[in-house]
Amino acid sequence: MITIGLTGGIATGKSTVAQIIREELNVPVIDADQVSRDVVATGSTGLAVLVQAFGPQILRSDGALDRKSLGQLVVGDAVARRQLEGLTHPLIREEIEARLLSLEGGGAAVAVVEAALMVETGSFRFYDQIIVVTCRPEVQLKRLMARENLSEGQAEQWLATQSPLARKEAIATCIIRNDGELKDLPSLVHQAWQQIEY
Repeated sequence: MITIGLTGGIATGKSTVAQIIREELNVPVIDADQVSRDVVATGSTGLAVLVQAFGPQILRSDGALDRKSLGQLVVGDAVARRQLEGLTHPLIREEIEARLLSLEGGGAAVAVVEAALMVETGSFRFYDQIIVVTCRPEVQLKRLMARENLSEGQAEQWLATQSPLARKEAIATCIIRNDGELKDLPSLVHQAWQQIEY
């Protein structure tokens, strides 16, 4: 089975591309964001590990992870953030591998893994090919402002925390340039898919 990593910057259209691949090309897509939630679900080993590391204050009254509380603990603390990543990233990687094996066992010829931080974490190395969704910086800025209801300054600050699009494009085997309207995106995805070899 061929595995394809799908990544891109915030507000470039990566999740929409994943949806098109899933719904129009009938290719299975594993969403790394969803996996990251699943591995710390209520009652999971992953959640128990986080409670051991950060204390019971990261739990809601119903025993589920309080993402906001955990986020506040690590947002300004690089050591705590690295600790969190060191605990969760291996669990996420293991679960993605298990899901890929399951898809392969079910006869899938190709599978896509969608992950925003693929370049930052180095996980892009695990995939046979990489699709990067990108757009011009001014388009990205406008989309982010509209999507999150941010001022230009706030959106620029948010983008400054992200890895530059050029860094993501540098590792791509296929680039989807999503500068146009939403209605144009499906045809761009179909064209890009023709470049995928499997």
